[in-house]
Amino acid sequence: MTVRVPSAVEEVRDGRLERVGVRLSLKRDDLVHPDLPGNKWRKLKYNLRAASEQGHRTLLTFGGAYSNHLRATAAAGRIFGFGTVGIVRGEERLPLNESLAYAVAQGMRLDYMDRGTYRRKTEPDVIASLRERWGDFYLVPEGGSNALAVRGCAELGAEVDPSFDVVCCAVGTGGTLAGLAAGLAPHQRALGFAVLKGGAFLNEDVERLQREAYGERRGNWSIDTDFHFGGYARRDGELDAFVADFQRRHGLLLDWVYVAKMLAGVHSLAERGAFPEGTRVLAVVTG
Repeated sequence: MTVRVPSAVEEVRDGRLERVGVRLSLKRDDLVHPDLPGNKWRKLKYNLRAASEQGHRTLLTFGGAYSNHLRATAAAGRIFGFGTVGIVRGEERLPLNESLAYAVAQGMRLDYMDRGTYRRKTEPDVIASLRERWGDFYLVPEGGSNALAVRGCAELGAEVDPSFDVVCCAVGTGGTLAGLAAGLAPHQRALGFAVLKGGAFLNEDVERLQREAYGERRGNWSIDTDFHFGGYARRDGELDAFVADFQRRHGLLLDWVYVAKMLAGVHSLAERGAFPEGTRVLAVVTG
């Protein structure tokens, strides 16, 4: 399998940002592989190695009905020869949406879990019941975020040119930000944008992930929780207008669940003067 890393960097010329002295570039992690874009590959890389070394034949993971992580895990299973099981939050809805239909086409078997049980999905009794139903499996956490994922995403941070001051990413489960921040140079700052409502808890999750991976908090990072646009996998007219305007200006259609929210936040903060004049911002397009 060919993975195109380090991923390409493209500068975005935007008069609104130039007027406030901010230069924005995109790190096109969405282009590293057609089926395992960006942070999905980086999170899964060392988990796949661990599953193979431990002799597992099946990967089991969790996600919502529109989860890009489920798609990526299904594709990774096909590419690397693992069976895959996706535990979907909530009840089954037919016909399957595009994300779940893709996962099934890659060979993933789907199961559904009520929301109350899903909130307890990491507890031993829930995991035990899944093993009774599905047999032996390597457990990949929701969003792929664990200590191994953090180490994979730290390689993303290590790719960043030292001339950038602030490196931004969307935050869903925290693994990408935890690794990115750990991999950056000491003078660089990582800024995450929570894509779900009430995302303050993600600060604890990111720090926990870093401690699991390294035994300590690493890097200069923070999370902005003001640009969720209604919550996870929700959108409003303001976000839709931003996506359409960005495509018109720059020829790139943004993923609205993650990347568009981050870039809308970057533009808004820049126009408010949150970045000092001369700041070079790098935004990670995770795919």
